[in-house]
Amino acid sequence: MREVLGYYTKETDLLEGVKTLVNEKITVKDVFSPYPVHGLDKAMKLKRSRLPRVAFIFGALGALLGFLFQAWVFTKSYPINIGGKPFMAIPSFIPVTFECTILFAAIAIVLAYLLKSHLGAGADNKIYDQRATDDHFVIVLDVSDKNNKESEEITTKLKATGAKSVETKLL
Repeated sequence: MREVLGYYTKETDLLEGVKTLVNEKITVKDVFSPYPVHGLDKAMKLKRSRLPRVAFIFGALGALLGFLFQAWVFTKSYPINIGGKPFMAIPSFIPVTFECTILFAAIAIVLAYLLKSHLGAGADNKIYDQRATDDHFVIVLDVSDKNNKESEEITTKLKATGAKSVETKLL
């Protein structure tokens, strides 16, 4: 399997390049940049992230478990009359319930992000070029091994969109 890498020095050229390639039905495998580029996900036509849903679900679960645990402790497990307040004093449960919400949501977001991005322990992520972490933007495209014409066409299109250099790498 071969990959064609297009190197850009300006984010505006990168965005135009990605838009051009996507409009011409060329599949962009990935794009690497030294910082987040506004509008890149829209240009690549990526689906919206599900992390907000994960945060909501686990935050709600944390709030429910935190509240139910306190209710169980103060009414069934260890009921103590503190300062004359009732055993089920809901306003006093709010701080711990809030903290459980934040804790569960934060842990769930981190774990979901690491799993989805394949960034956990033992991950073997390919670094295409060190310049992508410094001052270059890189578009990675897959091409078939047998079709040299396709590789040449893609190289020409990348150069036309403003790529400073184009490389072909074998995997």
